[in-house]
Amino acid sequence: MPRSRIRQIADAALQLTLPLFDTPAPPAVVRPGHRVLRLGTEFVEYELRRSRRRTIGFVVDDRGLSVTAPRWVSQNEIDSALVDRTDWVLRKLVEWREYTRRRDRLAIRWEDGSTMPFLGRELTLKVNPAHRGKPMLQEAVLLVGLPPGAGNEQLRDLAQGWLQQRAREHFATRIAHFTQEHGVAPKRWALSSARTRWGSCAADGSIRLNWRLMHFPVEIIDYVVAHELAHLREMNHGPRFWSAVGELFPDWKRAREWLRGFPDDVAF
Repeated sequence: MPRSRIRQIADAALQLTLPLFDTPAPPAVVRPGHRVLRLGTEFVEYELRRSRRRTIGFVVDDRGLSVTAPRWVSQNEIDSALVDRTDWVLRKLVEWREYTRRRDRLAIRWEDGSTMPFLGRELTLKVNPAHRGKPMLQEAVLLVGLPPGAGNEQLRDLAQGWLQQRAREHFATRIAHFTQEHGVAPKRWALSSARTRWGSCAADGSIRLNWRLMHFPVEIIDYVVAHELAHLREMNHGPRFWSAVGELFPDWKRAREWLRGFPDDVAF
C-alpha cells in the first residue's frame, strides 16, 4: 500500500478519535426544576422558572444560570434565546466562578492555626487553654484562651470582639487625624456590623464605620473614613464630593478600585 494512502487512513482514524476526548459530557445528575443545554463547548445547567412576564429573562449569580420565561413560550424558543446569548452566559459564568473562588480563598476559617487578615498583614490564630483574659496580640500571633473542646464559634466571637475593640481605637485615631489636618469632624461616630456597606453618613452629621475594615490595609481604611467625612460637606456623589474626598485622601481612585474588586460577601 502506498505511504500516502497509509497516511490518509491514519489521519482519518485520528479525526474519528478526537471527539471522544474533546466533546464535553453533560452532567450525570440534573437538579429538579433544572435543564441542561449545550452552549458553545460547554453543557450548561440552568434553573427554569415560568411567570407572567412578557419576555425571557436571564440571571447569572453564585447559584448559576436562572431563566425566567413567560408561560406561553415554548422550550425550543427558550433554548434558542439562550444559544443567541451564548457568549454573555459563558462569560458571566466564568466571572462568577472566579468571584466565588476568590471569596472562598479570602474567607476566614475560625480554627486553631488558621490565619486572619489584620491591617494588611496576616495574624495566626492560636488557641491556648492556659491563657487567661482577653485575646492578646504577640507579634503576628493572636493568642486566644479557650477551654478544651470549645467550638469554632467561640473562637470567632472572641477574635471578632478583639477586632471591634481595635477598630474603636484605630478609627478614633484616624478621625482625629483628619480633623486636625482638614478641620472636618463628625458630630459622633459608631461602629457598624453591616454585611455589605463599609461606611455610612447620616444627615445629622454622624457616621458609621464597619469594624470589619480592620481586615484591610490601613490606606483602605483611610479612604473609607475620608469618604464618609467628605459626605459631611456633600451628601451626594457628584464632582464636588469627589473633590472633597481627594482633598482628604489624594489616592482615593486606587483605593476605591481596590475596594470595588473585593467580594462584599466574604465570610469575615
